[in-house]
Amino acid sequence: MTGRRGRRPPVGWILWAGLLALLPALPETARAAGLSNPFPEWPTWQEIFRVLTLRDYNTRVVIIGTAFLGMAAGLVGTFLLLRKRALLSDALSHATLPGIALAFILMTALGGDGKNLIGLIAGAAVFSVLGTASVILIQRHSRLKDDAALGIVLSSYFGLGIALMGIATRMASGNAAGLNSFIYGKTASMLFLDAVLIAAAALISAVFCILFFKEFTLICFDGEYAAAQGWPVTRLDFLMMSLAIVVTVIGLQAVGLILVVALLIIPPAAARFWTHNLRRMLWLSGLFGAASGLVGSGISALMANLPAGAVIVLTASAVFFVSMVLGSARGLLKTGLERHRLKGKIARENLLRALYEWIESCSDSQTPDACLLRSVPFGVMQARRSWTAGLLRRTLAGLEAEGLVRRDPPESCMLTAEGWDAARHVVRKHRLWEAYLITHADIAPGQVDWGADEIEHILDPEMIRTLERMLPAAPGDALPESPHPIAPQGGAD
Repeated sequence: MTGRRGRRPPVGWILWAGLLALLPALPETARAAGLSNPFPEWPTWQEIFRVLTLRDYNTRVVIIGTAFLGMAAGLVGTFLLLRKRALLSDALSHATLPGIALAFILMTALGGDGKNLIGLIAGAAVFSVLGTASVILIQRHSRLKDDAALGIVLSSYFGLGIALMGIATRMASGNAAGLNSFIYGKTASMLFLDAVLIAAAALISAVFCILFFKEFTLICFDGEYAAAQGWPVTRLDFLMMSLAIVVTVIGLQAVGLILVVALLIIPPAAARFWTHNLRRMLWLSGLFGAASGLVGSGISALMANLPAGAVIVLTASAVFFVSMVLGSARGLLKTGLERHRLKGKIARENLLRALYEWIESCSDSQTPDACLLRSVPFGVMQARRSWTAGLLRRTLAGLEAEGLVRRDPPESCMLTAEGWDAARHVVRKHRLWEAYLITHADIAPGQVDWGADEIEHILDPEMIRTLERMLPAAPGDALPESPHPIAPQGGAD
């Protein structure tokens, strides 16, 4: 083995390579052992065409129903996310479990059909309201934080649900009731009536989101202002949570109480990366939710071994990760490029200001003709801001490409006429902000440079004009005097 003495092979890579080598042989091994193939088989083109054209009745019902569910969850979840109540939907969904179990027990004890879907949904809805009310009461009447209140309610109601579910399954018809489908979801068994119910709830949610868009927006962004203006914040909150309860309850059959919360959170979170406009975010969230339901249930229809609820959530997660990277408003790629550009702009403007101030400190005259003859050594520039040699040379190369500086001797540079004007503009912005901080923010002149350095690079023309109106000592294009004159460092070449 070559390389460094004592170097060991990467064990992790060896294990991964062995696992990948064994994967193709697993189906054959399972068949040889008399087991069914645990891996999904790739669909044929005929099967893909049948799903895309919705030829099969059950596929048509499931895809349309889950698409409407995703749209409703995306619309309602947008306001929950902005209201900072995304995790409340998690507590809400877990609170439905005791309602389902208790409704089954009561209906069976009274001699009715414990499998009645309307009765089970009614029980889930009642306990969803109780769970939401419990969280709100704990938040308002105790000193506990929101996360503690959510954790207490979620675990308490879920524990109660598991206990009641144990009682229900020990009853005569409990084992065949299919109550576990409300926990994990059973999308493939969706009936036409379920799809109609989901579609009706989705349309109701869309109508309420449109009718109360202004009110929901106000309480999401500034609830205290809305209350001060006389808006019924409590009733609007109750209406918003009622819509969330409706979506949660109708989604139990499709994806289960554990995964329904994902449809309320992931689509609006993904839409947030694409726009800063709430109206666009609302419809994007509904679109992402509908697309997740449609694509996820379609994939599940093609691959029989994949449960639809889990695939729907994984599809929504894929949409989220793509949005997080490529989003046009807050995506990582866009913000990374913007941060890189801003970093380059800051280095460029800092270097122009350093060149100007050094020339200014060495010159008796501030006329361009006199100052342009000054050549600034690299060592002086590197010492003024502790630049690394590489950063300084890259920034100077960029300024030279723009025609703002030119190399004089190999280890120094000087400003061109255009560079002098650009540097003077940068220094003027910096000193205007310094003057504002001294006169209006009561910051000491010796400490004002750092505050000005943080914001001077993002001052827009409108802000500059505002500062000029507030500071009569700097009319027109006059350059304010620096509150901390810089002593010369080294001579000019």
